[in-house]
Amino acid sequence: MSRSFVPRRSVLRGALGAGALAAAAGPLAACAPGSSGSEPRKLAGTPSASAKGEITIWSRSGDLFKVFDAAIDAFRKAYPDIKVNHQAVDIDAKLANTLISGADLPDGSFWDDAKIGGQAEHLYDLTDLIAPYRDKTSAYKLSVNTVDGRIYGVPWDLDPGLLWYREDLLEDAGVDPAGLKTYDDLLAAARALREKNPKARPLHMEKDPFLGQLWLEMLAGQQGTSLADADGQVRLDSKEYRNILSWVRDAVDDDLVTHAEYLKQADLAALENGQQALVPWAVWWSFAPQQLLKKGKGKWRAAPLPAWTPGGARSGAMGGSSFIIPAKAKNPELAWLLYEFLCFKEPGYSAVYGPSEVYPDGLTTSVPSYGPARRPDKPLFEPVAALGGQDLWKVAVDAADTIPSAAPIPAWWAKSVDYLGNNLQRLIEGKMVPDDVIDDSTKKIQRNLVDRA
Repeated sequence: MSRSFVPRRSVLRGALGAGALAAAAGPLAACAPGSSGSEPRKLAGTPSASAKGEITIWSRSGDLFKVFDAAIDAFRKAYPDIKVNHQAVDIDAKLANTLISGADLPDGSFWDDAKIGGQAEHLYDLTDLIAPYRDKTSAYKLSVNTVDGRIYGVPWDLDPGLLWYREDLLEDAGVDPAGLKTYDDLLAAARALREKNPKARPLHMEKDPFLGQLWLEMLAGQQGTSLADADGQVRLDSKEYRNILSWVRDAVDDDLVTHAEYLKQADLAALENGQQALVPWAVWWSFAPQQLLKKGKGKWRAAPLPAWTPGGARSGAMGGSSFIIPAKAKNPELAWLLYEFLCFKEPGYSAVYGPSEVYPDGLTTSVPSYGPARRPDKPLFEPVAALGGQDLWKVAVDAADTIPSAAPIPAWWAKSVDYLGNNLQRLIEGKMVPDDVIDDSTKKIQRNLVDRA
């Protein structure tokens, strides 16, 4: 997000849209480490507290830059002999080309998980340095930073999926949020809301093909699967994806769906007038009640996502970012010291997530991937007034703990939106059935993307 109140959608679109995910890769990508016979460059050994030097660090401009800038001030106090030049950069336009050229590189940079695998040959292998923290870091977050068994990103945030709901509307319809344990329960709740208000179309379903596919992958991740397996092979033709697509079709057939683009005018209007009351989405949807909604401010709450089967996982990841150190960085050891401080050390992670000038109540749009920073009894951000004072921290960290691990994101993921993302839209519009989505998307992704990789 930015201080001009740009929702996280814009961050993700800039970071992952327009083919940017094509830079990300699974183990079979042409640029993966070892694919040309070269060994990845390892970074091992942490400098002492008396380390000296200068580093240049890139972050994306906007609110997160300001958050990291304040946290870096805490690092400067801990390591007064390290000078940090923190720069706001259009990372999505600049970083990949800079890594390839090797010119004017930063010593470290913020980057999206989805891109790290595809540029791994240009990054330091951080496996040995992360080893002391590995057992306490989210398995999901480690998996998306791993290529051929080696870790190339310093895991930062987790973006767990949650169920956002209008508490007042559910109460009026006699729906107990605690009873929304499965996706069948969610459909039953939507029917009850529509019975109370015939104009209601309670369930949000995403009209933007890219975000729609990202949302679909969150729901698939709940079930321990994803569009590609660890070898980069398409696995859309599965029981798990049929569960999701059939559920979507049932919701559409029962006229329970508001089909709108995330936080655009139509979406906001439907949220404000009570038409929408159930939004399965990532934790960063918290931006909406805090910054955009007026009538609904204070009425929205967050809960775990429903499970696909009784006792199943109650969350999946939707987005995420980490930190990388270029293999040709001038002072990589000092960059590691900074990222170790921000991700794995106190007061580093508290400086990132805790109350700040930018976010007086703390950064509420994600939670840390490192377990000791994610303790339910030691919240890093305060209860959210725009959620009626709800303790969003506990809801989010509990959800984060249930996210299953994942396969690396394949190089062709963004381009697959042309097929799967668009076909998901056709399903929501009633123009396709689940088997058509699976068959057509699989065939085209295999033929046009996987076979050409």
